Amino acid sequence: MANIFISFLIFIVVAVIVFAAASLFDERRSRARLIRERLANERKAPERAAEEELALLRDEQLSKIPALDSLLRRSERVSSIQKMLAQAGMTLRAGNFLGLCVAAGIVAAVVAFNFSKRIEIAWVALLLGAMMPYAYASYRRTKRFEKFETLFPEAIDTLARAVRAGHAFTTALEMISDEVAEPVSTEFRKLYEEQKFGMPVRDALVNLTQRIPLVDVKFFVTAVMLQRETGGNLAEILDSLAKLLREQQKLKMKVKAISAEGRLSGNILASLPVLVIVALNIINRDYYQNVTESPVMFAVLCFAATLVVGGYVIIRRVCNIRV
Repeated sequence: MANIFISFLIFIVVAVIVFAAASLFDERRSRARLIRERLANERKAPERAAEEELALLRDEQLSKIPALDSLLRRSERVSSIQKMLAQAGMTLRAGNFLGLCVAAGIVAAVVAFNFSKRIEIAWVALLLGAMMPYAYASYRRTKRFEKFETLFPEAIDTLARAVRAGHAFTTALEMISDEVAEPVSTEFRKLYEEQKFGMPVRDALVNLTQRIPLVDVKFFVTAVMLQRETGGNLAEILDSLAKLLREQQKLKMKVKAISAEGRLSGNILASLPVLVIVALNIINRDYYQNVTESPVMFAVLCFAATLVVGGYVIIRRVCNIRV
């Protein structure tokens, strides 16, 4: 089994090297073809709508390798990964991100195999290592959304003051991008640039809800759309919305403080088995020597890990109270 695993790793490395060499060899011709297509599109620019023109400018590659980029664009899952990376504020391309996942999995598998000399543990380490970059990106995305949600009422207050002072709505968007901190400034800068380059304000607001899929942002977009279609005092609407969002944040913080004990208990219960095993190995290295040689040990560890992870997920679900 060990020889099969090593042969499989060698096959993956050689295949990646061959594919990269072939893609780099074809890169020059692909760039020339891409330039010709862009020039042809520029000649037809008057025939396109403003939304299509902006979509062309914002079209980002999923990989710098043309052949890999064409392959990745066929998968909606890879496109969703690129969207997640953008929402997390990471400039990494989806192709590079997938390569990082593969590299992390291989490194984790090699390290686990060197320490355990068991092929089953190496395969588990391969899967866990490949999932670590995705978990980190998801964590970054969640933290960025939380920061956006915290600063969003301040942005709405700035927009309301600018509108009350007589500025146009589009000019007020630029003021938000200059005065409010990240990540609100970046998203409102994109919103301002989209409508500045010809996209209708309604479509630009819809794009904002797609980049930041938060309920607060949807409330804001709905209020602005209704005001632009039916009329009314936009400054008063924004003031009421900012007050509502602040009251909602206070309630969320109160619920978070009440459920802090449950979340702490979940973290302790999930980390306690791992800490016990590490402590026993440090105190007495021969404690698990006879047990690890048993073929049933791996199945028991997988079952125990499943129970621990399942219990942690259930505790987090119970403590995660939506307001």
